[in-house]
Amino acid sequence: MPQQSKRYRAMAAKASAEPKPLSEAVVSLKEFNTTKFDQTVEIHMRLGIDPNQADQIIRGSLVLPHGIGRTQRVVVFAKGEAAEAAKAAGADEVGQEDLAKRIKDGWTDFDVCIATPDMMGVVGPLGRVLGPRGLMPAPRAGTVTPDAGKVVAEYKAGKVEFRNDKGGNVHAVVGKLSFEADKLSENIQAFIDLVVGMKPQSVKGTYLKGIAIAATMSPSVRVAG
Repeated sequence: MPQQSKRYRAMAAKASAEPKPLSEAVVSLKEFNTTKFDQTVEIHMRLGIDPNQADQIIRGSLVLPHGIGRTQRVVVFAKGEAAEAAKAAGADEVGQEDLAKRIKDGWTDFDVCIATPDMMGVVGPLGRVLGPRGLMPAPRAGTVTPDAGKVVAEYKAGKVEFRNDKGGNVHAVVGKLSFEADKLSENIQAFIDLVVGMKPQSVKGTYLKGIAIAATMSPSVRVAG
C-alpha cells in the first residue's frame, strides 16, 4: 500500500463514512481543495451487474453540462469532406496512413481517437497500441462515425466516455475542484442519471450499489443514491 501523506491522513480523518446528499457531498469534497493545482474530480459507481454477461455491459458517453475543465486532445482518421469537417471543429490532428504510422511508432499524446467507417482498415491494425490505452475507436462509444466534425465538437465541449470495469464499476471524470459547487453537482447528477437509466433488463436485485466522488489527491466522499 502506498504511503499516505500527513495532509491526506488529516483529510481522511475528517471525511464521513456515511453517504451524503449530492449537494452536501460536493461541498465536503471542495473542502479538500488544498493543493496548488486544480484537482480533477471523478465519480465512481458500483453496480450490481455481471461484467461477464454481454447484455449487462454498461458503456456510453455523455457531454457534461459544464465540461470537464480542460480541452481534450482529439485526433481523427478521415479523408475528404469528413477530414475538413473535423479540422473545422477543432481536431488537433487529422490524417490517414501518415497518422497511423506516427501512432504505430509510439505517439499517443492525445485523449480521444475518432475514425470514419471507411478508415477502419487503417485504424484496425493499431489495436495493440490504442486498445490498452482505451483509445481504440468503437461504434458503441460513438468514436467510429461518418459525422466526425460533430463528434469532435462534442469532445471539445466536454464529452466523456465510460465502460464498466471487470468488477462492475463505472468511473469517469466529471469536472475540476475549482468548479462552482452547483455546476459540479449538475455534471455529477447528469452522469448518475444516465448510468441509472441504462440498467439492463437482465439485472436482478440491486443495480446501483454505491456512489463516491473523489479528487486527484483527496479521500472519497460517499453520495447517497
